[in-house]
Amino acid sequence: MKSKFLFSVIFLISTIFSFGQDQILMDASNSIKIDELKEKMYAYSSDEFEGRGTPSKGQQLAVEYLVDHYKNLGIPSVKNDSYLQAVPLQLEDKPNISLNISNQKFIYYQDYISYANGPDRNYESVEIIFAGYGIDDPAYSDYLNIDVKNKIVVAIGGEPLDENENYFINGKSKSKWSNSREEIGLKKSIAKNKGAQALILVDDYLFRRYKSRFQYSDSGRGEKRMALGNDEENNFQVLLFSEKHKNFFYRESLSLNMTFNKNIQSFTADNVAAIIKGSVFPNEYIILTAHLDHVLPYNGEIYNGADDNGSGTVAMLEIAESFALAKKLGKEPKRSIVFLHVTAEERGLLGSKYYTDHEPLVPIKQTVANLNMDMMGRADPERGVRNLNYVYIIGSDILSDDLHNINIDANKYANLELDFRFNGINHPDQFYYRSDHFHFIKNNIPAIFYFSGVHEDYHQPTDTAEKILYEPYKKRVKLIFHTAWNLANRDERIKLK
Repeated sequence: MKSKFLFSVIFLISTIFSFGQDQILMDASNSIKIDELKEKMYAYSSDEFEGRGTPSKGQQLAVEYLVDHYKNLGIPSVKNDSYLQAVPLQLEDKPNISLNISNQKFIYYQDYISYANGPDRNYESVEIIFAGYGIDDPAYSDYLNIDVKNKIVVAIGGEPLDENENYFINGKSKSKWSNSREEIGLKKSIAKNKGAQALILVDDYLFRRYKSRFQYSDSGRGEKRMALGNDEENNFQVLLFSEKHKNFFYRESLSLNMTFNKNIQSFTADNVAAIIKGSVFPNEYIILTAHLDHVLPYNGEIYNGADDNGSGTVAMLEIAESFALAKKLGKEPKRSIVFLHVTAEERGLLGSKYYTDHEPLVPIKQTVANLNMDMMGRADPERGVRNLNYVYIIGSDILSDDLHNINIDANKYANLELDFRFNGINHPDQFYYRSDHFHFIKNNIPAIFYFSGVHEDYHQPTDTAEKILYEPYKKRVKLIFHTAWNLANRDERIKLK
């Protein structure tokens, strides 16, 4: 009898505790309300913040708004002394450069451009070595049996096909080595790590794409191009050449002479980072991201950026409030939750790249997952006006089946259609590569990009707060909150594939 009575008491206490925990979860979830989302959205996308372009006074005001929010919630900074992470950046003009190869002179814009700055220096009679496609992959390598140390590597764009017109690496589909958003960086890293002095990449598509962009930037008509400004990013030269010179580079015994001097303006912009520490696994981290920037005023008009990316920013602020409320009610997350607002996404995902590649504020290897929010407050016109109860899910199953399933399970609280149409790595719209989650995925951190689609107000002054679809938007915010909650509170860390 005594043991039965003891069992009953334990069961009753457990039931009450479980009910209490469930109630805290629902109270936290129900704190995500349309009126609060609206209030924050109208503030964050107001004319006062002038579009939050990088760099600008308006972005500084937006950063102060975010910091004040976390201070008022009592959520501390990740860094001991500041909510801010200074990101070194630089605005770039056409460099001072002259180039000849084996006595043949080449003309900037007409024949080549400098895609990535190396150090200011003179290159005198440096040997050029041809390295095929510049690929070094377990399935295929152009670097077998060649020594590129202290040489200039020349590679052609794309990747090879076999006799059956299949790609060597991925068969029927292209791999990351010929993806336009990854190719240059990957081939640059390989050449650099193997000791080369610089990379020449010969590809018409890449040359024309960046030539047009750089000429427009250098003309003074548009925003200047921007890059990270730290030494590690700017110690290796990459030149993009027109394909009309491909046969020239097949010659033997070529050597390069070049003088190069950068023409840059250095500055910093801020990421904002806050944290709720975990109660059981404080050294495991769930990182939520949203980019805080948009674009500068143009022709006297302010581009408010309500959807892009007021929607992601405000969603994260509201989710932070929910976690803070749960903690106040007695339920701390088991794992730490980092709220990371990144700068300069519109200028090349630069704030998130700096965070993951150069100064992670928490250890990369202890980062469990990333949930990224970008343009999630409107509707894709392709879906029609009667089909609004959805969200696009990108990347959830790429690195972890656990993450994918957790997100699906969390949807019972939001009741959205989870649409995976843009999820493929090789989808032609390439959304997988186009927001800040990408830098986490490339570092082997499972990630989800929450997105509702491109619309007619994308990067227009008409992207304003009254056009946000607040009812489906609220459901999307709830989905992300519950996914983060489940990631933070499960007994085991999610597994990689």
